[in-house]
Amino acid sequence: LVSPAQAAAAETLAALLKRGSFAATLLDGVTGSGKTEVYLAAVAAALAAGKQALVLLPEIALTPSWLDRFAARFGCKPAAWHSDLSPRERVRSWRAIATGEARVVVGARSALFLPLAELGLIVVDEEHDGAYKQDEGVAYHARDMAVVRARLADCPVVLASATPSLETIVNVERGRYGAVHL
Repeated sequence: LVSPAQAAAAETLAALLKRGSFAATLLDGVTGSGKTEVYLAAVAAALAAGKQALVLLPEIALTPSWLDRFAARFGCKPAAWHSDLSPRERVRSWRAIATGEARVVVGARSALFLPLAELGLIVVDEEHDGAYKQDEGVAYHARDMAVVRARLADCPVVLASATPSLETIVNVERGRYGAVHL
């Protein structure tokens, strides 16, 4: 963390993790402000507390560069969950997640439904992105379901965005969600 704003934001999220109960927080900042570094610090805090972390990314953001950035910080790649996994990779990831071997899962919207028994943090990166909306089959919005899943797991959820959705802004204004600005 390079800036005082990043350090303060990371401290705020770490305090939520220490509390160990549900809280929804908008992590807001312009592109390049360091939101990813701040939420990765929160992931590190969750791991230090012995918990699992789930990071949701829009499908297009599940790139090797993001996974490499994660690996550079943590020394290993997270378990991945997205539509490009082969059936064999899908089974391997699911088992690692279900047994708790996988401590961090990064995935698209369907990763919300994985069996994370020790869930301690959910991050929804680019929470405003339309890719989180599921229209076919069972319709749902992964951002909203992440908040529900965090409430059920009694853990914090971080909604990160440079351009927060109207729904998230209204929830912050009404006091339902906290906010940290970079």
